Amino acid sequence: MRFIKGFFQFWYDFIVGDCWQIALGVVLVLGLGAWLARGEIVSRTAIPPIVGIGIVAVVLASLLITSKPKAKH
Repeated sequence: MRFIKGFFQFWYDFIVGDCWQIALGVVLVLGLGAWLARGEIVSRTAIPPIVGIGIVAVVLASLLITSKPKAKH
């Protein structure tokens, strides 16, 4: 049982790490890409750039939110 718990703890730490918001955002962007591919809403050649831009936007938004300067007193 300890091996199984350690296995899942490793993958949680590897995927989620310190910022669960990025992990959630990437999952949502990948889900959006899958939905677009399945529904044939856009051409299949447009899906990789859309997903790539979405992932970059998620990471950038997370960096901007967490790196706001502290208020001066």
